[in-house]
Amino acid sequence: MAKQMVVSGDYPMAKTFVGKKPKRNMYALLISIMASMTSVLLGYDTGVMSGATIYIKKDLKISDVQIEILVGTINIYSLLGSAMAGRTSDWLGRRITIIFASVIFFVGAIVMGFASNYAILMLGRFVAGLGVGYALMIAPVYAAEVAPASSRGFLTSFPEVFINFGVLLGYLSNYAFAKFSLKLGWRLMLGVGAVPSIFLGLAVFVMPESPRWLVMQGRLGDAKKVLDRTSDSPEEAHHARDIKEAAGIPEHCHDDVVKVQKGDNGGGGVWRDLLVHPTRPVLHILIAAIGLQFLQQASGIDAVVMYSPRIYEKAGITSDSKKLLATIAVGVCKTMFILVTTFFVDKVGRRVCSSSKSRGLAWQRSLFTLATGLTVIDQYGVDKFKWLVGVCVGATYTASRFLDGDGAHRLGI
Repeated sequence: MAKQMVVSGDYPMAKTFVGKKPKRNMYALLISIMASMTSVLLGYDTGVMSGATIYIKKDLKISDVQIEILVGTINIYSLLGSAMAGRTSDWLGRRITIIFASVIFFVGAIVMGFASNYAILMLGRFVAGLGVGYALMIAPVYAAEVAPASSRGFLTSFPEVFINFGVLLGYLSNYAFAKFSLKLGWRLMLGVGAVPSIFLGLAVFVMPESPRWLVMQGRLGDAKKVLDRTSDSPEEAHHARDIKEAAGIPEHCHDDVVKVQKGDNGGGGVWRDLLVHPTRPVLHILIAAIGLQFLQQASGIDAVVMYSPRIYEKAGITSDSKKLLATIAVGVCKTMFILVTTFFVDKVGRRVCSSSKSRGLAWQRSLFTLATGLTVIDQYGVDKFKWLVGVCVGATYTASRFLDGDGAHRLGI
């Protein structure tokens, strides 16, 4: 686990910005976008698999249970990758970890693209899942560590934005390659996922290392150079007191390179501080972070994203191309409304974005409507209730709009 706590609330340095809001730092914006693009890997893998499974099942002659295992195990693999990424990012740095994420996902996508049977496909899924886990961990960490205080909520929302953008790209890939032959189409859908990872790996070469990691390594001079470029003001650039304190470096030390005593490389101290003896502020942060993440997953959005074509099939849409086309609209809704939330998160606050009662009622009604409509169609057939097809399709769009419209604020609690 990475030895840092990413909290984008009111840092002491934020006091610098009382009064006139500073001009947005375009350099910090650019490198945050580059790092956050790593999250495209998760979104693409999730979105493309929803449509690819239609053709995988036909070509490899596998069962629904095998499809469910293929789709669902990504969460287990990415959990393992996230745990490994924390150690890697502390040991080798954030930039190298981003490269690791890109390389691992590249290998996984290639293996899936050339899979000749279910076992090889699962192997590629496992490797790609590790890359997804690396990307999912490192993107928000890097974005938060280079973001100036005045726009930290905005910049740390980018990983979530790019996850949704990746989902949309996956849906578009499904539709584009569905026109190819059965054996080639789904392999192209999965294999093309290697292309974004190449560009992401190359982008790292123009990105600086995280100033926090540099300070933790005792490289104060290098950290200062990065802070000078990513901060909104000279006062903020010199305000590295909290980072020095975390690294055990005296506040008055201004040497370019200092020796830092290495602590627990396994991250056990962090786990103790979080779970065994947390302070009251840390406990509040922990409850809020876990609660928001749990509610986001428990809401059911993953089921809508991963099984949209199957949902539309149950609703009575039989044409594969029409199912995939309808699925693209889900990706468009998700991307549009998470962008709206991203631009408002710093203006109205994280709490307002996360506690909107109307949004909660909207997604509950959407999923209830979807479940009811599919049940009626399944019991009585689509011919008697053709109008329910439109209702079910509309419910998926509404659910995507409100469920992931809330997602952008989660990384900037």
